[in-house]
Amino acid sequence: MNRLTTTPFGQRAMTPALIASMDAANDRPALPHIDKWEVLRNLTTARLAFGVTDRDLAVLSALISFHPDKVLGDNAPLIVFPSNASLSDRTHGMAESTLRRHLAALVAAGLILRHDSPNGKRYAAKGPDGAIQRAFGFDLRPLLVRGAEIAQAARATEEAQERTKALREAITLKKRDALKLAAYGASEGLPGDWDAHLAALMGIHRVSRRKLSADALETVLADVEKILDTVVQSLNKTKKMDANDIHSGRHHQNSNTNLSDLEPCLDSNGCAVDGTHPEDQADGLTDRSQDLPNIPLGLVTKACPDIVPYADSDITGWHHLVAACHVVRPMMGISPSAWADACRAMGPETAAVTVAAILQRFDQINSPGGYLRALTRKAADGRFSPGPMVMALLTGDGGKS
Repeated sequence: MNRLTTTPFGQRAMTPALIASMDAANDRPALPHIDKWEVLRNLTTARLAFGVTDRDLAVLSALISFHPDKVLGDNAPLIVFPSNASLSDRTHGMAESTLRRHLAALVAAGLILRHDSPNGKRYAAKGPDGAIQRAFGFDLRPLLVRGAEIAQAARATEEAQERTKALREAITLKKRDALKLAAYGASEGLPGDWDAHLAALMGIHRVSRRKLSADALETVLADVEKILDTVVQSLNKTKKMDANDIHSGRHHQNSNTNLSDLEPCLDSNGCAVDGTHPEDQADGLTDRSQDLPNIPLGLVTKACPDIVPYADSDITGWHHLVAACHVVRPMMGISPSAWADACRAMGPETAAVTVAAILQRFDQINSPGGYLRALTRKAADGRFSPGPMVMALLTGDGGKS
């Protein structure tokens, strides 16, 4: 089959980029043969580097499917000439105008070339022996010539994605360490500027939820490490002070004997040390009357993935979610009394779902503690359920109640 280089049909003009693509297509490929589906997979991974979208690649996949062989080979027929109707069938009914737009994007990206016939139709002319002598349509040779380039771009993209993933994991782990240590220092009444540390972690959480480059994530990680180092130094300083007090024989005693004025001591599940929930202590009851949330736990963790790193283990039960929310609560600026009030009005599990949803929209809520109190008042009046918040997060509609 003869490969004909033609100018575009109709009103499409020649451009420097088009001429460069045509010249590049005549280069000798690094490999004489390449798996056409492997090229497509690599291009899917590196699509941002080539300025194409997933819809562009869906059209390219349809074009490739018209090539009869599994491989693209040098000096082999690489022009496909499907009609718009055939292309539409293989792109699940894509409109003709949409097809033209995506085909133009693939040409502009230098991934395919047009070889237009005199009348602009796509077809192949066969010789007396039935073999195709010349064809007019879309040339896939740029994929063969740029195969090595596409593979290299895919590897670079995967490495960048892995680096970003590792940085986000490191930020999450160090942020969690700093949060738990600062919350411990605050709950024990140890000397230190715990509120400032928790506020700084709140800012870090807001920033880290954005789509950041690897370099920006490096900066965020350095900020988290600085906060963690400061928290650890404060705790170590307290340990030294305590050691000196013990060595000198001094004994500290709480002069406040009115224990009813103190906040109940909570464990990791948001319960008092005697096993009851704070709202049970306030009411003098140990039997909770609230029902569990009428929404699956798996749906909650899917809609609110930001809460997952703060759990000590996989969130497989409601008590795991309650414990994770109790850990993250101080960083969010939710006071023990606001948490206890929410548990009393909603039940700990529903309160935990609410806090997880607030955390997921953390960058959109100015005062998480005040927002929780407002929802608690609604719940006390029977006018609140966290279900709509969770479903709105799943559908991307926000989540305000």
